[in-house]
Amino acid sequence: MVNSTLTYFILDTYIHVGTLRYLYFMLTAMLYIVIVTVNLLLVVVICMNRSLHEPMYLFLCSLFVNELVGSSGLFPFLLVQILSDIHTVSAPLCFLQIFCLYTYAHVQFCNLAVISYDRYLAICCPLQYNTRMTCNKAVIFIAVLWFYSCVKVLITLSLSIRLTFCGNILNSLYCHNYRVVKLACSDTEVNNIYGLFGVVLTILVPLLPILFSYMRILRVCFSGSKQTRQKAVSTCTPHLTSLLNFSFGCCFEIIQSRFDMTGVPRALRIFLSLYFLIIQPLLNPIMFGLQMSKIRNTCKRILCYKMLTSR
Repeated sequence: MVNSTLTYFILDTYIHVGTLRYLYFMLTAMLYIVIVTVNLLLVVVICMNRSLHEPMYLFLCSLFVNELVGSSGLFPFLLVQILSDIHTVSAPLCFLQIFCLYTYAHVQFCNLAVISYDRYLAICCPLQYNTRMTCNKAVIFIAVLWFYSCVKVLITLSLSIRLTFCGNILNSLYCHNYRVVKLACSDTEVNNIYGLFGVVLTILVPLLPILFSYMRILRVCFSGSKQTRQKAVSTCTPHLTSLLNFSFGCCFEIIQSRFDMTGVPRALRIFLSLYFLIIQPLLNPIMFGLQMSKIRNTCKRILCYKMLTSR
């Protein structure tokens, strides 16, 4: 249970913009609608078309579902705060948001790691791909990475909820576990040890298959034909772009939470803290959804069918 002495947190990073809040509210709401619509459309397209029931597209479906989880953990909360004069959040809601956003980050890294392994099999072992990566194995991979991420975040939350807090002001736009723990006046040694252990697991577990996969892919590229290199580049470009973008966004947020950034303009700090939560859900549908010819052609057929039937 949440400590009874603390019922809410105050978020002090918001800029008071007066009547412009309604403009920001509309822009944020439109952004949220675009993210939900595009990612939900791609999930429906993959689920409803049997031709897309292949491991790669199942991994992408998991990725798009995760974008919906992360966006829904941020945007409704953000919209309420934009219209509010007093930026407060109840303690239970704060911990719920931490669960959603941290799960989103963990699943994103793990999902990208599994996709890199899938690309390695497709490029380096094309003849054995259909036997080494089946739909059943893909579903097991997806179930394991979601379960692993949720359990890891739940342990983090259980350690934070038990703390006694001496303050309730968070220097953040949204609830962040590290900043919540910093407000505690009880012993946080266990939190710090598990936090460090958790960061290592979060980075190391996905990083190992990613490095392994791309080392093997590069070796094939250097020793293969020009056609093989072109196939590898076209196959891996969306994944690498998504991975690097998300990694940079997470680095921005980690640096902000652990170092004094008072010298940086507040508007820039706000942008950097939201970068991995906003840009990634917009980038992935473009990089994966529109780049993959099967998904692109399926979307075109659906749109053409709807246009013909509406006449």
